[in-house]
Amino acid sequence: MVQVNNPFITAGYISPEYFCDRQSESNELIKQLTNGNNLALISPRRMGKTGLVMHCFAHSEISDKYYTFFVDIYATKSLRDFILSLSKVILERLKPFGRKAIETFVNCVKTLQAGISFDVVGNPSFNMQLGDVRDTRATLDEIFKYLEVADKPCIVAIDEFQQIASYPEKNLEALLRTYIQHCNNARFIFAGSQRHIMGNMFLSPSRPFYQSVSMLYLESIPRDKYIEFAMGHFEKAGKMISPEIITEVYDRFEGVTWYIQKMLNTLFMMTEKGGSCTGDMIQTALQNIISSYRYNYEETLFRLPEKQKEVLITIAKEGKAKEVTGSRYIKKYRLASASSVQAALKGLLEKDFVSSELGTYYVYDKFFALWLSRYF
Repeated sequence: MVQVNNPFITAGYISPEYFCDRQSESNELIKQLTNGNNLALISPRRMGKTGLVMHCFAHSEISDKYYTFFVDIYATKSLRDFILSLSKVILERLKPFGRKAIETFVNCVKTLQAGISFDVVGNPSFNMQLGDVRDTRATLDEIFKYLEVADKPCIVAIDEFQQIASYPEKNLEALLRTYIQHCNNARFIFAGSQRHIMGNMFLSPSRPFYQSVSMLYLESIPRDKYIEFAMGHFEKAGKMISPEIITEVYDRFEGVTWYIQKMLNTLFMMTEKGGSCTGDMIQTALQNIISSYRYNYEETLFRLPEKQKEVLITIAKEGKAKEVTGSRYIKKYRLASASSVQAALKGLLEKDFVSSELGTYYVYDKFFALWLSRYF
């Protein structure tokens, strides 16, 4: 059992007790998967996609009947990266099910067998390096053969799925679509945070994944649910927090799950047992969090090209920046030109420092945005 000293979890998933709401989304996700459908799960980053998927995987309807595999491909750059990440996840997830389950996978992935070994008691280890994946098409074929012959149906969740659109391999979407279409023993969750790219992949008639999935958009958890969740955990620990304080935290971070959790985690830590969380603690908690990331933020700015740094700071100061290449905006912040702003924006978007929705730009990391606006 995991010992939980602070009920506001900021990394991973522990149990339903520490998971706030998402009842309707959980029901919908489980219903779609258990009725044979693949699913695209779309939301801004840090809204809680990973937690929702892991919460559903822990449900007895899923955990008792399926092998579940969750692979985050955000850091991958190619099909070879993707294959290596997925293979490692499958091997690790099969460990609790014993050697027979593992051997089924190992016997299928013949091109990876050199990188898989067993110790004296039969525990497997994965020692494959990226360069050892020589024939990506053959290995991908073997992985899908495993999914088809596994002794239980499988569910594969691929987080940040839009990343495959940037891989150098041509026609990769069509290739994956073909494999998935003919894999009857597995269902897939395609989770992504870049709504525009994900929307194009699954809603454009010219793309291979068109009309191949059910769609689920993840919005903010309702404020009243968060108030109930937070107050309940404070009270259980012999502490107090008012609905007004939770509301202020919720509204300040626009209902984005991770930032609310991080703030509540810090406020819970600051509140003594038998005591009450007060309104002035919010600024202290915020300052503590931002200060803890200061060196990372300074290093990030140092590495950015000057033009990107300038534009990033202006967007942080605006909060929600519109018409950033317009003459009024350029004049207000004394930027060089529309073309230089456009070039800087392109770089910031590619590096995920800035996000965009319907022509409005904002700094993706809300704590970073506060630090920038406060010190520049």
